[in-house]
Amino acid sequence: MIGALIVGAFVGWIASIITGKNRSMGCIWNTVAGLLGAFVGQRLFGAWGVHLAGMAIFPSILGAIIVIAVATFLFGEH
Repeated sequence: MIGALIVGAFVGWIASIITGKNRSMGCIWNTVAGLLGAFVGQRLFGAWGVHLAGMAIFPSILGAIIVIAVATFLFGEH
């Protein structure tokens, strides 16, 4: 459980850097985006590549980018 939170935070952080939202997102929202992104990414793209704490890293990052983009579209820029 702790490992999944750490990997989720890392995935969300990488996705926030890629999308340019790193300054507006805190560590909690990075973790939420990473965990939701892991779910979305692995459903859309499969579970291939390197795995940490049960998450495929590359599809999870892609999913987190999607989650951040959708959240930005729905809730606007902060």
